[in-house]
Parts: sequence; C-alpha cells; structure tokens
Amino acid sequence: MTSVRIWGTGAGAAVVLVAAGVWARGSSAVDAGLWAEVRPAIEARLVTQATGTGYAQTDEPALRSRWFCRAEALDLEASGGRVRAGVNTLCEEYGERAGALVLCSGAEIPEVVRLERDAADGGYRVVSEEQAPEDDSAEWAEHHFSRYAASRLDRGMSSTGLRAAARTHFGLPAGAPVRDC
Repeated sequence: MTSVRIWGTGAGAAVVLVAAGVWARGSSAVDAGLWAEVRPAIEARLVTQATGTGYAQTDEPALRSRWFCRAEALDLEASGGRVRAGVNTLCEEYGERAGALVLCSGAEIPEVVRLERDAADGGYRVVSEEQAPEDDSAEWAEHHFSRYAASRLDRGMSSTGLRAAARTHFGLPAGAPVRDC
C-alpha cells in the first residue's frame, strides 16, 4: 500500500510539473512571422531617436560616431491591423579611432511599442511608445509585461550583433578591438 501512495504522489507531482512547463512555454511564445514584420519599424525608430544625442557627436566629431540599435520581442499581441509589442531595446553609439571600434555610449531600455499597418506600403509604422522610467523600471515592467517577459529583462541583451554591424560600417576587421570613448 505504501508503494501505491508513493507512486501516486510521484505521478501527481509529474503531472503538475508537465502542466506548469506547458503553461510557461505557451506564455513565452512570440509569433516569429509577426515579429519579422514589425521589428524593422521598431529598430528604425530606435536609431532615429538615438541620433545626435551621444557623447562622441559633441565631444569628438572625428570619430564619425553612429548609433546601432536592436530590439528583442518579449510580448507581442496583434488585433486587426494593430500590434502591441513589449520589447527590450539596446542602442549603442560606436565610432572608429586608429583601427579600433570605440564605444561611446549606450542604453538598454524596456518599451511598449504600438504599431499600425501602413495602408500605403502594407508594412507597419510606430504610432506610440512608452518607456520605463529610470527611477522605477522594475515596477513599470511588472505592470506592462507578462510575468515571463518581465523576468527576461533581468538577463540583459548582448551587444555582439551591434559590434559586428559597427565594425562592418567602419570597415574594420571582425577582430578589431573595442575601446571606450
């Protein structure tokens, strides 16, 4: 009788774990096709907003610095021709000096971006965005993202792709060192 209780408890626990795993996996799903459609509009907006605000633009113009940005989808909801995208964004300003890539400034910021389908070209355009305040981004994220998405903000974003794009832009080899401004 004891072995039946142990097996019954173990089987029940396994069912609970599998159900929790299925629920967590389902809550993390982002429609890759939709993300591919809205991502270019979001990233173009990021670069446009970052232009001209960095350290090197004003203090060392010889660097010919430029902003490079990327977004990572955390939550994505579509309704009709509108999309609500909860994203984490990373923008970094790079320049070039003496064969090295120079990192001048940057920021990683969670945002909620709303987009509409553009009737003229069929793509999407950003109609509004909301960023976390600097003083309380954790609480803001709790209220603007799913629990799973908010937990993903803690892992940070890699700048590897931005550095590769910056090296290509400045004609530097893939192994060019990165230095601070």
